[in-house]
Amino acid sequence: MSPHPYRLTHPAIGVFGGTFDPIHFGHLRLAEEMAEGLGLARVLFIPAGQPPHRGAPRTAAPHRLEMVRRAIAGNPLFSVDAREVESPRPSYTVDTLAALRAELGFEQPLWLLLGADAFLGLPTWHEWRQLFVLAHIAVAARPGAQLLQSDAMPEILKNEVSQRQLTDGPVSGPAGSVLLRQMTPLAISATAIRETLARHRSARYLLPDAVLDYIDEHQLYRHNP
Repeated sequence: MSPHPYRLTHPAIGVFGGTFDPIHFGHLRLAEEMAEGLGLARVLFIPAGQPPHRGAPRTAAPHRLEMVRRAIAGNPLFSVDAREVESPRPSYTVDTLAALRAELGFEQPLWLLLGADAFLGLPTWHEWRQLFVLAHIAVAARPGAQLLQSDAMPEILKNEVSQRQLTDGPVSGPAGSVLLRQMTPLAISATAIRETLARHRSARYLLPDAVLDYIDEHQLYRHNP
């Protein structure tokens, strides 16, 4: 059996951050397909505490953390990391990756998992070029989407990607590459779920039942989407 094209000597770990407000099947499917496609040993879900680059999450961090815990229960590849929620400071991805590097060592391959929209906004992130020093970046692209040719991609990001993009063959080193992976398109958004729940309509089959039960139990998202 041939080795996995993206598996290195050290089993790679995926890092999947976000507000998860709430976590839904789009998040979970992205993580599952990335884990399979990249040969990841595990995926760390890291809910943001105080995301500095966007408005405050609709729901308090402890609720979002618990919803992630319930959503990933039963999947041995998935685990939750509460460091950003527990930190009193704003959540910068570069700081989180640096902390993981310090804990796991500099030989450990890390993959930062991003949706296409987040990736296109990468140049607005704090110390964004340092992200390539700390991790590989895997971008979830819609089937048929020409992300690199998109006018939405800033030239500064195109220049960085052109030097780092993987096409075929194995990845080398613990960090520094960019890979675009086509994902199953699931048109599910946390914003639409919040709006649906605020109107007291059903969100079933958009997110796990365990998460929906938690939302009902705590009456989350019921007003002002």
